[in-house]
Amino acid sequence: MVESQPSKLLVAGSIPVSRSRVCGVFRIRRFGRNGERRSVMFEQGTIKVEKEHEFGDLKAAMEKAFAADRVAKYLKELDSRNIRVRNLDAVFAADAIDRAAGDKIGTARLLHDSLPVSDQAQIREFYLSKIEEVDPALRAKFHKLYQYY
Repeated sequence: MVESQPSKLLVAGSIPVSRSRVCGVFRIRRFGRNGERRSVMFEQGTIKVEKEHEFGDLKAAMEKAFAADRVAKYLKELDSRNIRVRNLDAVFAADAIDRAAGDKIGTARLLHDSLPVSDQAQIREFYLSKIEEVDPALRAKFHKLYQYY
């Protein structure tokens, strides 16, 4: 005797969903019980930056540190101090962004500390996106910095 399980598509309350992201706009495709496709569009909500000047200065320093000609120096700085690339608190404590960007030591940390929590969260997201944009060859060279554990 062969047992079979019902398709998950036929289970009550089950609505399969596929998602694709397009430039900050999400498209959700829902498939109804009859197999019809429905698309719903919505934009990801944005959070207003409260301290725009400080936020902009810190973002510019991060962009300088991750510039193609400086990112290797930044990663070497983290490696010499045994700091994981995703540990932003340790990065600020070591003034690694300032050293790589060529800015006055302590500037990035002071700018970050002056930001409200919502702005700090947005800076963290920006920083995490920048570390993922690093050239794969450099990421391979500094693979220990990119490890999660």
